[in-house]
Amino acid sequence: MSPAVPGDTEALEQFITREVAFLRAAAGRSAGVPTPPAAQTGPAEADALTACPCGGSPDHSHSCADGAVDHDPWSCLCAVLPAIPLSAALLVPVEGEDGRIQDFVIRAGNHVRSAEWLDPPDTQAGKRLCEVRPGVEGSGLLDALHEVLHTGHALRDFPVDYTERRPDGLHRTKLLHDAASCSGQVLTTWRPAPDPAELMSLEAQYIASMGWARFDLLSGESTWSEGLSAIFRLRPGRPLGLLGLSDAVVPEDVPRWGRLLRALFDGEEPAGTEIRFSVNGDVRTLHVILRPVIATDGLPWALHLIARDLTQVIRGRQRLAATRRQTERLRDEAAAEHRVASALREALLPTHSSEIAGLGYAVAAAYLPVEEEAAVGGDWYKCRALPDGRILLAIGDACGHGLSAVARMAQQRHALAGLAHTPGSDAGQLTTWLNELVCADASAETATCVIGHLDGDRRLTWACAGHPAPLLLRGGVATALGTRHRGPLLGLIPGEPYATDQAALHRGDLLLLYTDGLVERRGEDLGDSIEALRARLADCAGCDARQALDEVVAGYADDRREDDTCLVVVEVL
Repeated sequence: MSPAVPGDTEALEQFITREVAFLRAAAGRSAGVPTPPAAQTGPAEADALTACPCGGSPDHSHSCADGAVDHDPWSCLCAVLPAIPLSAALLVPVEGEDGRIQDFVIRAGNHVRSAEWLDPPDTQAGKRLCEVRPGVEGSGLLDALHEVLHTGHALRDFPVDYTERRPDGLHRTKLLHDAASCSGQVLTTWRPAPDPAELMSLEAQYIASMGWARFDLLSGESTWSEGLSAIFRLRPGRPLGLLGLSDAVVPEDVPRWGRLLRALFDGEEPAGTEIRFSVNGDVRTLHVILRPVIATDGLPWALHLIARDLTQVIRGRQRLAATRRQTERLRDEAAAEHRVASALREALLPTHSSEIAGLGYAVAAAYLPVEEEAAVGGDWYKCRALPDGRILLAIGDACGHGLSAVARMAQQRHALAGLAHTPGSDAGQLTTWLNELVCADASAETATCVIGHLDGDRRLTWACAGHPAPLLLRGGVATALGTRHRGPLLGLIPGEPYATDQAALHRGDLLLLYTDGLVERRGEDLGDSIEALRARLADCAGCDARQALDEVVAGYADDRREDDTCLVVVEVL
């Protein structure tokens, strides 16, 4: 029976350790033991064992304690060359009769080959560079090394297309040289330049945010690509082992990671899955695919991993989902506001009553919001019969849109409805009182209005607070009522008295009251817009109140209005 899938990090580590121990024990039972090579005692080998190019002992150890009589800094430098992981050598310049550097002698080197067909530098100690590296003469390297000695500036990534004829034919490789001046000598290292396929592979890893790794379960060695090292914010050459990688799995994903490893140790090839890892405190989501390397005995001895970092993709999806949720919330809020505003519209902008028709007038009204989603804004009208036999006729515009404008509109409209029942009050007094109300409210903005009374003698008595004048259609001719008595906007000047004016009406007359949203356009003259409205009203000769209203509204159907609009048409019966 297979062991249970580990559910936490500690159990996962125990599981991996147990499985790896089992594999190593199984592999160890069939492993062969190599025979040590026979000692080589020929003259050449003896010279190689005893030769030390820097004058030290054969094992390159030197006594360099401070104050020692035989202290030699060059011996110390030569002694550390074997620790350099690149091909390295200490070069001594060879000058010609003219004092110019003609060549370099390899004083010491390490045993690292930069290419399989190139000899390691330590086998060439005591020889001239151009003798053992004949291809450097035409490469520009000698001039570059001379410049290092002359200026003291280090050489970085100097490319050399090195070509050499060997017994088996021509060989070429591209090497990158680094060098620094050391008191008249040159310490240089070189390494093979990445080939185009490696560069393309590395670039592809970075572009696709992916990488790969190989875990040798027997030796414990791990190999990571630069792309995977970049994902985990690791320096190249410092890979995590399988246990270290498992430690980075977030606790919630440990069971899933454990099932994946369980299948791999059983020799299966599980499907790829998404695993979250903690990388320097940042949670990153990777799509991982793992495959076992199966030996002839049927046991896995290595694991191959390919991973792609999906963190940015997932975070983008999360941001998109959050944006959608916010959009839906705003849409729901707008729908709720629309329902509230629609209810307010029905309550605050009612159709005319039969009482008005009984007093000799017919009324038609319309509200045109600039935004289709908004059912009502700051524009309003009032038309109702009063106890004294007059008809209150008013239209106004409170600044703004939405529910805040609706609140101010409702306040002004209801205030006027209450003030209008004051016995003996005229339109001028009502406007003055409404102005005081708006001025007293610190949060209120300015507003405009026309307030008037229609009486049984077919006469309009009206006051104006910064509002467009009503238009009168009579006998096919539309004209604007006079505005010499017009006062300032509501809420602008406390204590301002508003005057009234009168207009005699005849049977068949049409009176149009409107808010400025119908005629104000950015970049257009207001007088020209009012003249266009007057012409449209003149075309309504012979129409009743509803027909005239519909004709005017239809005339602005394709017009781009920039503000809400309210219209009232009064017909004298």
